[in-house]
Amino acid sequence: MTLPGVDTLVTYPTGQISGFGTVLHVEPVADGRTAVLLDATCCHPVDAGWPDQGPDRAVLVAGEREYSVVDCVVGATDGQALHLGADIPVSKGSEGWAFVVAHLVEGGTSLAEGDRVEQRVDADHRLALSAGHTGCHLAALALNRAMADRWRKEVRPDGVGSPDFDQAANASSVIRENGSIDTYRLGKSLRKKGFTTDGLAEALADVGAAVNQTLGEWTASASTVRIDRDGEGLTDRRYWVCELADAVDGEVRIPCGGTHLGSTAELVGLSATLSLADVDGTPVLTMETTRAL
Repeated sequence: MTLPGVDTLVTYPTGQISGFGTVLHVEPVADGRTAVLLDATCCHPVDAGWPDQGPDRAVLVAGEREYSVVDCVVGATDGQALHLGADIPVSKGSEGWAFVVAHLVEGGTSLAEGDRVEQRVDADHRLALSAGHTGCHLAALALNRAMADRWRKEVRPDGVGSPDFDQAANASSVIRENGSIDTYRLGKSLRKKGFTTDGLAEALADVGAAVNQTLGEWTASASTVRIDRDGEGLTDRRYWVCELADAVDGEVRIPCGGTHLGSTAELVGLSATLSLADVDGTPVLTMETTRAL
């Protein structure tokens, strides 16, 4: 089969959980799995470059045949070979490369180039991950506000006008069902930018209370959330947009490739828990969010 020469078209940014695509390529890969590449998909893949949100659970249906998607990952091809996940040797947008969504199924498959395939995503799992991701962005903005008085120098503000602590200090972010876990390194480079950690441990309970107060206000506001995108391809730039009343320009825009809810009202009951630990001599702040069901 000929490898794709263009990026996969993706519909998950618009909230789609079902759709059809044409098989472009089928190839055995590691661990006895087979990668199925389609021209279009609604399945959200995990991206090794920033693997905060994991893959959708889904099935591929062709006629009476059904294949469980055991993993869904971003891949890339130069027309000669298919590279998956961390094995991709180039950055997105590299000339001569197509970035694709690889649907991985166990064992072999009778799917062939040109087959019309339906994708069906697990709606409950998608909803739970979308809740976790939307809540993660809200909590980051709320944490920025709660940390605002700890900056001695000017730093780039976020969409609600607070110094962007999340952008400056975030070391990792993991989206889980109905929640998230973010870690922030409070090391020398952050302190050089003007952030002070003095007394943070003693004030942590107050910071957490401020975060949760803001989250309560924003979820009660029922603010609209949407995804804006520059195009329909996998690598086209996408943005999480929230029409918060507190936003400087009437809405907050954050680059994001994940899936999301349609309103902050769906996150009523969202709360954050903060903890501080020493990791090899560097203070590390962890924020864990959970949506009460």
